[in-house]
Amino acid sequence: MPLILHIPKVDPPLRSALLSAAAVATVALCYDERVAEGGPWHDEFRAWADDRIRKVARRARGAHWVAAQEVDGVTVEVGGAQARALVPGPVDELDPRIKRLQVGGTDLDHDDPGPPEPDVPVLWVNSSLEMTVGKAAAQVGHASMLLGMAMSKAQLAQWAAAGFACSVRDATAAQWAQLERSVGSGRGVAVRDAGFTEVAAGSMTVIAVPTEVRRRRWTWR
Repeated sequence: MPLILHIPKVDPPLRSALLSAAAVATVALCYDERVAEGGPWHDEFRAWADDRIRKVARRARGAHWVAAQEVDGVTVEVGGAQARALVPGPVDELDPRIKRLQVGGTDLDHDDPGPPEPDVPVLWVNSSLEMTVGKAAAQVGHASMLLGMAMSKAQLAQWAAAGFACSVRDATAAQWAQLERSVGSGRGVAVRDAGFTEVAAGSMTVIAVPTEVRRRRWTWR
């Protein structure tokens, strides 16, 4: 699944907002009605979901960002930051308008967005891994997708009604240790990387904590 990050040269977005947009765009595409059986994106999405799931983030600006809107997918804006998740497909069939976009070369400084929003899931990023914004975008995309899969139909419907809103935050070492315990007790969803780029295989990159866990009322389906 290609993820396109809008990173203009002038007034680039905040890193945390861009990662939130990437996470929301990913899960929004996964549950878009066009992905459902009989929809125009169903076959491509199912082939991807049934195989080894990978996401690659690319950056775009100006005319290239405009062109990316013409490729099937879902664009999300969070706090002025924009990201687009595209319908997945084979790498060798990637649209030329997307293939020309760079995978790396631009990063964003870490920002301090303050405490997470109180009533949305939080995707905690393992800051000790020092992932680039592109790598982190793919990882939070994995996290939002896995979180949706872990929800009951009622919980997922409620999240969808809220536009799949979520907060992305960097976890301190102390927070990460506590989050790892939450995964062990079934109160969080962890993303473990395959190790193709940047981080070692098996690294825990993101831990997603649903709203109800933060209220101590979450139960897995």
